[in-house]
Amino acid sequence: MQIKKLFNYDCPLHKGSTTSIINGCTEGIINLNKLSYPWAYNLWEMMLANTWFPREVDLTEDARQYRQLLPAEKRMYDKALSQLIFMDSIQTNNTPDHVNPWITAPEVNMCIVRQAYEEALHSQSYAVMVDSISLNTDEIYEMWRVDANLRKKNEFIGNVYEEWGTKALNGDDEAKIYMIVANQCLEGIYFYNGFASFYVLARAGKMLGSAQMIRFIQRDEVTHTLLFANIFKEIKKEFPDLFTPEVIKNIKDMLYAAYELERDWGWYITNDEILGMSKELIDRFTQYLANKRAQAMGLDLLFPEVGLKNPISWFDGFSSFNEQKTNFFEGNVVNYSKGSLNLDDF
Repeated sequence: MQIKKLFNYDCPLHKGSTTSIINGCTEGIINLNKLSYPWAYNLWEMMLANTWFPREVDLTEDARQYRQLLPAEKRMYDKALSQLIFMDSIQTNNTPDHVNPWITAPEVNMCIVRQAYEEALHSQSYAVMVDSISLNTDEIYEMWRVDANLRKKNEFIGNVYEEWGTKALNGDDEAKIYMIVANQCLEGIYFYNGFASFYVLARAGKMLGSAQMIRFIQRDEVTHTLLFANIFKEIKKEFPDLFTPEVIKNIKDMLYAAYELERDWGWYITNDEILGMSKELIDRFTQYLANKRAQAMGLDLLFPEVGLKNPISWFDGFSSFNEQKTNFFEGNVVNYSKGSLNLDDF
């Protein structure tokens, strides 16, 4: 496999930590006083500042309210939770196994292993939610096997990772690009109709603790989308010849396929039975997400008519950690962040 060495005496002396973000010569020493990619260290600091602990989110009232949810609401809650469980489960292994071995920038490697920790933390969060709330623990954890729509989405995501991950590990530089895009699709598109499902319940005053947990998880996912967007842009800057018209078309096709898959999933879990989550709104929301991820990677918008304004007007208020926007949460946990960094740094 074409992966970096753990340590290497043969790298030439140079000003930064590595000669390139991929295919570079890196000594393997993490010298944070000699950075090639300062944005990665800024992102690392942001990830540390966002540290939180799932068991301190109060789910007591959710346990009572879960039993009073309407059948459509309970169905949406369970299916959204099951899908989130799958994605964070595979992502815990995917990023360190399929991406980190060929990223040759120590400060970026740090962010990737921190991300893997956060994905594992999210898995603990879902376990706390299921254990505290659900009446059907086994059903939620086994749903990925028996629900045809969930299985379709999960298999698509998993197969993309398997295909491009294997090729990337064997030195295929084009596959490395597609792996970064695939991760951007997962972190920035595939989670979001699930997130919206919890927020729409919170908007109705239901399951506020669950929404609080999801809010912490989403804040982590924002840093992950920043990570992959910046890796993508660095590869594009350092290896412009890789980005042929065919590769750009394939990238856009990947984003469009992610939009279709996530739109269909949003339609399925809401079943056109949830107030505030119409089929049209879910469609435009998912188009907006694809636009956001394309724009973050320096690509043209896939849906220019939708633009970059979130069509679910209340979504950002429910996901934000701005205290003035989140007084609907009554839980004990407010904000673990011990510092803040400007997203414009990335």
